[in-house]
Amino acid sequence: MFDIEEELKKLPEKPGVYLMKDKDDTVIYVGKAVVLKNRVRQYFRKNNKTVRIEKMVSLIDHFEYIVVGSEDEALILECNLIKKYRPKFNVLLKDDKTYPYIKVDMKSDYPSVFMTRKIQNDGAKYFGPYPNVSAAKEMVSFIKEKFQIRQCKNFRNQDRACLNYHIKKCLAPCMKYVSKEDYRKQIDQICLLLDGKIDSIIKTLTEEMNNYSMNLEFEKAASVRDRILAIERVSEKQKVSNISENNIDVIGLFKNEVTVCIEIFFIRNSKMIGREHYFFDELKDMNEDEIVSGFIKQFYIDKKDFPSKIMLRYDLEEKEALENWLSNIGNRKVTLKSPQRGEKLRFVEMAELNSRITLENKVKDKTDILIELRDVLELDDIPFKIESFDISNISGSFIVAGMCVAQNGVIKRNMSRRFKIKTVFDQDDPRCMQEVVTRRLKQSLENPSGGFGTLPDLILADGGITQIRAIKAAMNEVGVEIPVFGMVKDDKHSTRALVDEDKNEFRISESLFHFITNLQDEVHKTAIEYHRKVRDKEMTKSKLDYIEGIGEKKRTELLKKFGSVKKIKEADIEELIKVKGINEALAKKLKEEL
Repeated sequence: MFDIEEELKKLPEKPGVYLMKDKDDTVIYVGKAVVLKNRVRQYFRKNNKTVRIEKMVSLIDHFEYIVVGSEDEALILECNLIKKYRPKFNVLLKDDKTYPYIKVDMKSDYPSVFMTRKIQNDGAKYFGPYPNVSAAKEMVSFIKEKFQIRQCKNFRNQDRACLNYHIKKCLAPCMKYVSKEDYRKQIDQICLLLDGKIDSIIKTLTEEMNNYSMNLEFEKAASVRDRILAIERVSEKQKVSNISENNIDVIGLFKNEVTVCIEIFFIRNSKMIGREHYFFDELKDMNEDEIVSGFIKQFYIDKKDFPSKIMLRYDLEEKEALENWLSNIGNRKVTLKSPQRGEKLRFVEMAELNSRITLENKVKDKTDILIELRDVLELDDIPFKIESFDISNISGSFIVAGMCVAQNGVIKRNMSRRFKIKTVFDQDDPRCMQEVVTRRLKQSLENPSGGFGTLPDLILADGGITQIRAIKAAMNEVGVEIPVFGMVKDDKHSTRALVDEDKNEFRISESLFHFITNLQDEVHKTAIEYHRKVRDKEMTKSKLDYIEGIGEKKRTELLKKFGSVKKIKEADIEELIKVKGINEALAKKLKEEL
């Protein structure tokens, strides 16, 4: 038995990492501490904890800790453990994007240029990352067209040049129409272009153009001139005005009462090469310092290439440890800058402004839908939490139910739940619905901070009047009152309207139609998939599964010995008791049951 108070007394006054675990031994939070004893004890003391921390502490069954030598080591271990366990109460990125790079295969006699998402230690040059995949593709196409480098993947000598040579999109190195030295000059110019050294490449090309012109090779001079103009256009298109910094990432944060949005700008060679934004729910009561620190740990842990300066608004508490960690994984000194004035501050403010606009646009779209739903159904409040239920069975067999949740206008798949029907043994969908909703409502009433969370603001049933009445009966049974409506379908099995208990239909707009349809599809999918899983599992059972005293191990031994249930049935008592775990009484029972 884990006694939290006793274990708190044993905590050492040393740096380390702690893992909070629930009753199922699942890691729900990973944190680091300069002094483990002080940090971990804070969670279990009566102080002003946020709602999020209160909820986390209520789920803690036991904890573990690992002592390390320094705060820097603790941060490295913390990042690795968060990546491994992905605890629900840590700041987590919900998608693991790998951005494309442009690769120049320098070891080849005639290098190629292509896009890749994997950086290797193979002697090649990598340029990027490009958060905008289209921009990377566009740049590769531009290079191949304007510099006429090879486009074939499997380079080899051929009997004749391919079509690309004849339409002046390749110099045909496969036919030795261009020397290795001249081809390498093209590659050097490409590397200058990708490295942002536009002035240098234009100077080289201008000299080349003038030489061709002086030698009266006007067609070649015109070709180089066109390349210069094209490079200038590409450079101008990507340039960020008034930015003196060469390579930086800029982080901006904005949060409202529900969601946090982080916007990150990528500046490479004084060019804005892209941006990304990330949304985090249920972090509104965490301070900005913690959110940004958690984001940095998640975002950069798997990055192979990032700049030596990261700009942000906040002077982070663990700034020094983060800088050391980033410098270690980046193999160079990395600094976190919090500018106070000038163009750098304005750029941080631009990232923050974009994060605010991005979040407001997202929230506005979802809130508008919920406000419309409130107005259509004449509800007292906006239904921020909506739950939907569906029953699935085949002729009364393998009866299950699915529950789907929409939180703040977004379907949350991690909040979906599945139910096996326990009290209904024939095809009676309304009684099944009543059982499921009763069980679900009791969960929130008995444990509001549990897996089901708070009660919903609105319930939508995948069905009509009978399902609504079944849900109403469930609410009466537990003593709660929640608005409930049915999602009625047309002849094509698509949602056409919402209906109440008195058969009043509420017509919905096209945008609301899409929202309701997605919700209905999701709950139907949840129920159907669970039904198939239960059905498939049940149908693969043999008669041995229903005999008391025959568990998985004994069943395996029997089938290993005899090969099939039929042969077990034909075996005599003496043969059966030779099987490991089968005594005479169990052998007789087997014969009787089979």
